[in-house]
Amino acid sequence: MLILCMLFRLSSAQEFRCGVTVNYQKLQSTTQQYETGDIKIFETMKRAIEDFVNNRRWTNLELEYQEKLDCSISIILSERTSATDFKGQITIQLRRPVYNSNYTTGIFNYIENNDFMFSFNESQPLEFDPNTFFDNLSSTLAYYCYIMLGMYFDSFGPNGGEPFFDMARTITQTAGTTGYKGWRSNDSQKARYWFMENHTNSAYEALHSVYYYYYRLGLDMMTKDQPSARRNIIQALRYLQQVHKTRVNLLSVTQFIDVNMAEIVSIFTPAPQDEQQEVYNIIKDVSPINVTKLKDWRVK
Repeated sequence: MLILCMLFRLSSAQEFRCGVTVNYQKLQSTTQQYETGDIKIFETMKRAIEDFVNNRRWTNLELEYQEKLDCSISIILSERTSATDFKGQITIQLRRPVYNSNYTTGIFNYIENNDFMFSFNESQPLEFDPNTFFDNLSSTLAYYCYIMLGMYFDSFGPNGGEPFFDMARTITQTAGTTGYKGWRSNDSQKARYWFMENHTNSAYEALHSVYYYYYRLGLDMMTKDQPSARRNIIQALRYLQQVHKTRVNLLSVTQFIDVNMAEIVSIFTPAPQDEQQEVYNIIKDVSPINVTKLKDWRVK
């Protein structure tokens, strides 16, 4: 049965199946040298993040093990300014199974700039409440959990991710008053703020249809009816173009293309010429830099 039809089965599993890595090699290769025993804090940090993401209840849904969101979180530490204060880069990846196949597709793959600042104390558990700011690490992790849930459930049903994007908005508003970078619109064009804004602003409502048409009506249908599946993927790209025309260089549009471009090329390389032409025209409009990847197509 489809995952969408199985959401309410009873299960002890939580929503995420997340692998976590904490890389501290840059700290060892600089003047920031530490005792061997100090490595323990990084191992504790890894376990704390895994526990925070994988063992916390993020929704009221009951998911089977195979339904849990397959994701990964990687933190590369670049500075340690005190015993409990760190700076580095965080990468978030989310994958999704394709129905009736062994294929896994990407939904989200984002690398924050190397200025993610947070505190971590081994003796204190990571806590979270959407209306309370405990620390930047827990708020950032929770924010990305809800962004991933939003995208994931948008890909299974029309506007299925809405309540999760709303939670990401609450977290953003709460953390936005703290002074930490990434939570405000003026921090940068790739600030954390913008993923939330893109998915909660009614001007970009078609973005939610992008996920539904591309994944559920497109990829999930490939083994059953490839022509129809390709037409639905083209419709997803039309929705993406619609959002792009509303606002050029929208972060979520760029993110979608970055994650799915290779897959789009693979799907439409054997497709009829008229389909290739339309996909080419959309990509040329939305992401001109990627047109070179379509150079072997039969297009004008």
